[in-house]
Amino acid sequence: MPSETEASASSATEVRALLGDYAKMLRLRGDRTVLLGREALATLEKLASAKDIARPAAQASLSSTTVRPQTQPQGHAMSLAPVAPVQRVAPQQDASPDRKASPAPAEPAASPSSSPRAPVAQGSESKAERLEALRKIVTPCRLCEHLAASRTQTVFGVGNPDCDIMFVGEAPGADEDKQGEPFVGAAGQLLTKMIAAMGITRADVYIANVLKCRPDMPAGASGNRKPQPAEMRTCLPYLQEQIAIIQPKVLVALGLTAIEGLRGVQPGTITLSKMRGQFTEFEGIPLMPTFHPAYLLRNQAITEKRKAWEDLMKVMKVAGLPISERQRNYFLAK
Repeated sequence: MPSETEASASSATEVRALLGDYAKMLRLRGDRTVLLGREALATLEKLASAKDIARPAAQASLSSTTVRPQTQPQGHAMSLAPVAPVQRVAPQQDASPDRKASPAPAEPAASPSSSPRAPVAQGSESKAERLEALRKIVTPCRLCEHLAASRTQTVFGVGNPDCDIMFVGEAPGADEDKQGEPFVGAAGQLLTKMIAAMGITRADVYIANVLKCRPDMPAGASGNRKPQPAEMRTCLPYLQEQIAIIQPKVLVALGLTAIEGLRGVQPGTITLSKMRGQFTEFEGIPLMPTFHPAYLLRNQAITEKRKAWEDLMKVMKVAGLPISERQRNYFLAK
């Protein structure tokens, strides 16, 4: 059994690694200040006072990110993710002559759905290269230790970085956790057919989830569970960065849980029946809430299929896709 000193050293090393990885993502976004709750700050101060922490290394990993205490405590402060609004300031000028600093956006609002898009460092990198850099940060993420312990792998996202349409689900299931790609099970197969009905393919769009890890299940249990709000809040910055890099013309939220995760609202606050079919916005991008493919597999009523198809036709219009007369008549009762 490890001694208390050895356990403390191991804990401090893990926390330092997490802070370093998270600081990299913040720099990609252009953030330099993160607000932490009192409990999180107290924990960091306790770890920082441990003899085993190499202060120069820790300071180097956070050289462009300032951690400030919050005046109001947050319910999920220990996640080390920017659950609270992030104070964004103009990033420091990069030494590279072909890289320009992003301008400082307006002060963010409290709701994630209405906050300004996070500035992304612009340079010679392609969208695919910037997504790959983000993937390398997401892959070893352990901000949700219980999810990291139970997952097979993180499920980052797949598709065309230059797409006009981006689909967002809630979290990976068992099939996705195994294969490392979102929407590959039965619901994913139906989503592929829905995309094909729009006259495009999966290779033309981008598909991701709010949560990058499969929600853990009790030992021996089958199926999938709904992600918790705190889990989605922790992981949301990764999705925000994906969206900011891709810059799609329109977003499609698949199911109520995906909407709750994007908007940062508690379960029961909103209903899909009132939201679907009407565009809202996420960081300035049109967002269409619609049914999750799994719901359409459970409910085969043609009226429900028609509702989902009408949502997708509105998405097609925003994306500039042609809609034929035949497509307009899909799933109409005869």
